[in-house]
Amino acid sequence: MSATSLKLPDDLKRRITRLAASSGQTPHAFMVEALVREAERSELRQQFAAAAAESEREVLGSGKAHSLDASFDYLAAKISGKNPRRPRPRSWRASK
Repeated sequence: MSATSLKLPDDLKRRITRLAASSGQTPHAFMVEALVREAERSELRQQFAAAAAESEREVLGSGKAHSLDASFDYLAAKISGKNPRRPRPRSWRASK
């Protein structure tokens, strides 16, 4: 494990110390946990953006997509325990 030094504003250091104490942690453990959570969130955000970009490329390449209403209806039926047919992609035209 490597060491890193952080210079924190006094107010932030006091807040972290207070919050860590109230949760039964050391300030170090509190900060490490916060950094782990934020790193995971950032990685998930990057994965989501990459998946969205890939989906956009597929839609633009095929010229077909699912309508929002059909998608919502399908998901609502799935959530309610039904076994609906998957909606079919429809042709569409890109905006100019």
